[in-house]
Amino acid sequence: MLTNLDKYKIILGSNSPRRKELLSGLGIRFEVKPMPDLDESYPNSLNAEDIPVFIANKKADAYRPTLQNDELLMTADTIVWLEGKVLGKPADREDAIRMLTSLSSNIHKVITGVCLTTRNKSVSFSVVSTVRFAVIREEDIIYYVDNYHPYDKAGAYGIQEWIGYVAVEGIEGSFYNVMGLPIQRVYHELSKF
Repeated sequence: MLTNLDKYKIILGSNSPRRKELLSGLGIRFEVKPMPDLDESYPNSLNAEDIPVFIANKKADAYRPTLQNDELLMTADTIVWLEGKVLGKPADREDAIRMLTSLSSNIHKVITGVCLTTRNKSVSFSVVSTVRFAVIREEDIIYYVDNYHPYDKAGAYGIQEWIGYVAVEGIEGSFYNVMGLPIQRVYHELSKF
């Protein structure tokens, strides 16, 4: 559908299976080129909506020296924002259990920052979704962590997994944003390249 992208080789700078799945759903041909061990730190002075955009741009900066004229790079980062704090990827099992316990019976925001970059143009944006969790029993949290190992997910959960079925009472905003890529907005922004 996006014939304007025919002139580009699309690169997804992420190894996230969810981002690969969502981008594939648009029918766009792309190549995955994750860069390992990128620094994902950010200044403490940033607003919540700016944190994942800052990190997505940082990821894009790591690629820029090797970016070719016909390449369009997409980088992204997702955070969970609860009570004024970032819940990133859990460090271990205990951290995942702690995060999910704090999300239980609470409302949080999921914010994804995206950077679309060519040699001549760069567009960055963030999308915010609000998620309301029911009370999650301790045994359900332990079951989820031990069986789904959510260590690569912000906030220690994947909405498309078992925990999403039993814990999510409601969402305001994009479901796909909570999965890790606000695909509707991505499509809209890609249509302008």
